[in-house]
Amino acid sequence: MLEKLFKLKEHNTSLKQEVVAGFTTFLTMAYIIFVNPMMLADAGMDHGAVFVATCLAAAIGCLIMGLLANYPIALAPGMGLNAFFTYTVVGEMGYSWETALGAVFMSGVCFLILSLVKIREWIVNSIPMSLRFGIAAGIGLFLALIGLKSAGIVVASPATLVTMGDITSFPAVMAAFGFFIIIALVHRGYKAAVIISIMTITVLGLIFGDVQYNGLMSMPPSVAPTFMKMDLSSVLEISMISVIFAFLFVDLFDTSGTLVAVAQRGGLLDENGRLPRVKRALTADSVATITGAALGTSTTTSYIESTAGVSAGGRTGLTAVVVGLLFIAALFISPLAGMVPAYATAGTLFYVAILMMSGLVNVEWDDLTEAAPVVVTCLLMPLTFSIANAIGFGFISYLVIKVMTGRFKDLNAGVLFIAVLFLIKFIYG
Repeated sequence: MLEKLFKLKEHNTSLKQEVVAGFTTFLTMAYIIFVNPMMLADAGMDHGAVFVATCLAAAIGCLIMGLLANYPIALAPGMGLNAFFTYTVVGEMGYSWETALGAVFMSGVCFLILSLVKIREWIVNSIPMSLRFGIAAGIGLFLALIGLKSAGIVVASPATLVTMGDITSFPAVMAAFGFFIIIALVHRGYKAAVIISIMTITVLGLIFGDVQYNGLMSMPPSVAPTFMKMDLSSVLEISMISVIFAFLFVDLFDTSGTLVAVAQRGGLLDENGRLPRVKRALTADSVATITGAALGTSTTTSYIESTAGVSAGGRTGLTAVVVGLLFIAALFISPLAGMVPAYATAGTLFYVAILMMSGLVNVEWDDLTEAAPVVVTCLLMPLTFSIANAIGFGFISYLVIKVMTGRFKDLNAGVLFIAVLFLIKFIYG
């Protein structure tokens, strides 16, 4: 049955190799089990329900990817998108988390339609590469600021907007130590570096009496507080359209980049350098987002950490299926997830920021018409505490700079459409 489903011999792999790869991928991305509920709880959502929604959305996404597309690519609620959900849509814009879930649901529906009618390629190809790098790096800076804020290392200041907090406090010291643990372990090749760091800091919190022991395993909490609670009645307001587009664009970039990166690492591209069964892979991603919104979590997307499993020998969808089954098993560690303090995940956010900012090396810094919009996007994302606004300013600045410098050949219909859309949003709110 496994041979028929996944074509193991054709991909020169085995059951043992795929299982090992699945465990490897899971260990590198399991931090989302702890980080996502904590982040969405800041939006007013029930921590236990989001924990269950996170595990189930990840499991469903992985199983669909493995069984439908037969790729060793794992999915889970995306970092950056959960921050946008909580701190921009709910926190800054003032929408309820139910409305934000509705926007996630609609972005998933749009993604599914684009994937089926092949418009996705046109949209992705019309986005300048420099802005793609800028958006990813900006999200990294945004996550870093959230991590520093949750650890108390950066605090608000009426005089300078932000300033350094008490870096000798227990949360600040633990957050910094957790970050150093991750870097040291990653440098030594440990796949589970992030999980080891989170668990180490949580145990230290227990030892020093800052964390209360609640047990390790139990039956999963109820998902009822978030299940099917999305509000679809408010998502078609003008101000929400840009939010839906922001969810959609970031997911498009994440998914496209991840698919190509993992396929290249695993030698899964065809002779023309293209990804076979790409429509199935995109369908899996979009269906996972729709399902995740219904369950009660932010956008579910493909994880670049899947390259760890591919490096361990994963070549088929069986790797993704193993990851999905492990997320189901993780449903029973909700007491452990509830014990993890915010400062234990702060180092993780900073580490993810480093990974997301690495793409800046590919920016053409000698060409100011390309570099300037990147800097605008990167800096405005953490400084405005908004992913959507920064994307909007990035596209508008790209359009204006190219027009004023006479570089019309660098523009296309997609850039013009997106820039005008955001301009209307900024003018009319």
